Amino acid sequence: MLGDRWIIDRVPTERFPDYTRANAGEVLADPVTPLGWTFCWESGVVLGCREGFAAFGVYDADEYGDPPECFGLFGGYFYNSLTQGRLLGVRMPGASPEQIDKAYFDERPDVPPYVPEPWHESERHAQKLTETAGYVLSTDKHQPVLDQQATAKRIRDERPDLGAASNEELVARARSLQPQMVDNFKHHVTSSLGASFGPGVLAAVAADLGRPEDGLRLITGIGDVDSADIARELWVLSRMIRASDELTAAFDAGLDGLGERLAGTALADAFAVFVYNHGSRGPNEWDPGAESFETNPGLACAQLDVLRRQSDEADPVVALERKAAERAGIAAEIEELLADDSEAVGSFRAAMKSSGVFLAARERSKCTNIRVIHEARMCFNELGRRMAGAGRIDSPGQIYMLLEAEMDDFLADPGSFGSTLAEREAEHRSLFDLEPPFIITHEAPPISEWPRRAEAVMAAAEAGSVLTGVACSPGTATGIARVILDSRDPSALGPGEIMVTVQTDPSWTPLFLVAGAVVTNVGAPASHASIVSRELGIPCVASVPDATLAIPDGATVTVDGTAGTVTIDAAPA
Repeated sequence: MLGDRWIIDRVPTERFPDYTRANAGEVLADPVTPLGWTFCWESGVVLGCREGFAAFGVYDADEYGDPPECFGLFGGYFYNSLTQGRLLGVRMPGASPEQIDKAYFDERPDVPPYVPEPWHESERHAQKLTETAGYVLSTDKHQPVLDQQATAKRIRDERPDLGAASNEELVARARSLQPQMVDNFKHHVTSSLGASFGPGVLAAVAADLGRPEDGLRLITGIGDVDSADIARELWVLSRMIRASDELTAAFDAGLDGLGERLAGTALADAFAVFVYNHGSRGPNEWDPGAESFETNPGLACAQLDVLRRQSDEADPVVALERKAAERAGIAAEIEELLADDSEAVGSFRAAMKSSGVFLAARERSKCTNIRVIHEARMCFNELGRRMAGAGRIDSPGQIYMLLEAEMDDFLADPGSFGSTLAEREAEHRSLFDLEPPFIITHEAPPISEWPRRAEAVMAAAEAGSVLTGVACSPGTATGIARVILDSRDPSALGPGEIMVTVQTDPSWTPLFLVAGAVVTNVGAPASHASIVSRELGIPCVASVPDATLAIPDGATVTVDGTAGTVTIDAAPA
């Protein structure tokens, strides 16, 4: 039976006591699998996170414990460390923990205030961070991320015939990827932290000029954001469907059997290229135990089925050009206002350039991380398929109930793990029914005390109500609200409707082209939903408390992504 802690759960330490689901649910929305956590995270991502914060200048590596407290895991759910992020605000000259909270985490009343400790202040780290800031605000590119992108592509291109590999060779290939996972996440950290500098300067300049709303507009339509490429490429495919009576009829007949109906068509060939390039993406993609576009192409087909119904007016290329032109126009106006202060103009231009470089680098590094994790997924999927076929485990997915430390023993005697894996699989499945605490501070409550998702009840907002969140992508849109809780089934979302959800990861990106605006329960200006909304030119309001419960499905709402509000205009018809 499931106890008060799960097999891979962590315990908060005295130095790193506070954790949040903010900006975490878009990484691992669902409870992570034991193999996914121990193999790809504990032996890869977590170590890379420690190296990244050290390389950036926030910490020394030995300021962490063993294992490093970069992230929390409670009840199988992934959490960000508030202390880890806030130390950037403490040690960076001119910054504050509150600024870090605003940029990366949700503005919620239950977030514990920052509590200073003697070890937090560090002049040496302040000096290093000043040097790092100089680099972030002056470089034309973040080369490590570009190098990693090329390496990840090569790893995919050189994937061997996994079906011909021995069990030991499959595991050896997966293990060979772990050092790359460490390096990839190291520079995901440097990109993510760097992505706060330019926007912070722009927001301050805009506020000083009495134009605070322009802070968001100046980081909208920056271009070259890889996560948005998923949407752009699926958009092209959706136009092929929309322009063809034959393809439209194939989709109208339903998703079952769609592959056979599309065989031999140009769309099938183009879709195969898309899956090769983006097959690593999918819901909960940071966990190799989750499905992806390559392992389940139907996930992408379901999004195409929704996207094909959108009119040509939602063309993301046109939207990007429009937003980029608006950004350039506002930048020119601000430069004119600053014309008498050459130093201020120089700082403004540096911040504009840095914002483009590092916001794009952050999303690019995310794609690179996922691509390498996916290569491990393909190894373990093949191993699971074999073991299930041989009757050693009940199903292929049970391979992910192993711990990394058990892998060699499992290869030697897989039959001895049968009952253990089955029990863990049942426990893992039960975690999905729980509502994880948004904040963990000092001690995680026993899992037995967590509420079940079905118990979450809240009175819906009435017509005329105004819900307040965080302004994340400018503009306004009015439409029918659709509460979408799973990107695997987006069929309820119609063109121009307002997508209301908990949070998003890149697998949701194509749906942004269908939606008129996006509203999320959690998020911040640097979260995925915010960045992609700005890139695709639609309003976004994040961190609206319990939006998926408060906003009635079918209600008419107005989303103001500049003010950060959602107005309930009319109850559902």
